[in-house]
Amino acid sequence: MTSELRSVGIEPQFVTEEFFVNGLASLVQPGHETRAVLLGECNDLRQHIRALRSAGCENPIIVFRDFRNAQDTSELLNLGADDVIVSPIRGTEVLSRTNSIIRRFHGHAADSVVVGELTAFFDGRDPIVSGSRIKLSKREHSVFQHLALNSNKVISKDAIYDAVYGASIDQPFDKVIDVYICKLRKKIAMAADSGWQYIETVHGRGYKLSSPEQMSQVI
Repeated sequence: MTSELRSVGIEPQFVTEEFFVNGLASLVQPGHETRAVLLGECNDLRQHIRALRSAGCENPIIVFRDFRNAQDTSELLNLGADDVIVSPIRGTEVLSRTNSIIRRFHGHAADSVVVGELTAFFDGRDPIVSGSRIKLSKREHSVFQHLALNSNKVISKDAIYDAVYGASIDQPFDKVIDVYICKLRKKIAMAADSGWQYIETVHGRGYKLSSPEQMSQVI
């Protein structure tokens, strides 16, 4: 299962039973709502779902099952699970279902959002700027994805950092987000017919992905 998830870019972080008692606070921090919680079969499955939702966790909760049972599926969904996937589990399906839940949580019905000359996709594809696709590294894409999901809204640097690195074992220096923002601006500006960077710095608050005519409007 781990290799199947990693094949589509999902890096699972495994937790113990203790996490559902003392570790849930980490999931309700700004920026962590894009991390899916994947639950397999266990005796405490229903209690885990209740604990997650009672703690205020808004993350996608996806349950993996070894069999199909309509009554059990209905019960899990009613408890707060977002989706139930039955074996065999495929990484591509998990990724697509997770992206679908996340984009709807952020108010996006379609698989993309258009901001001026820029089209951002929520399914893993690199963005298109003025008709040309720009290639982003894995980390650049993670930063850009969080900005795109919250397009036209100010997002703090801490929230972006947590969304990209919050569950990672290796915590880089705190200026790393500024570095990636700089790289993204350069790539977007080089591809845009207008030369616009599209990522605005809102001093004291964070960053905002928006079109030139919206950049003076702070949300």
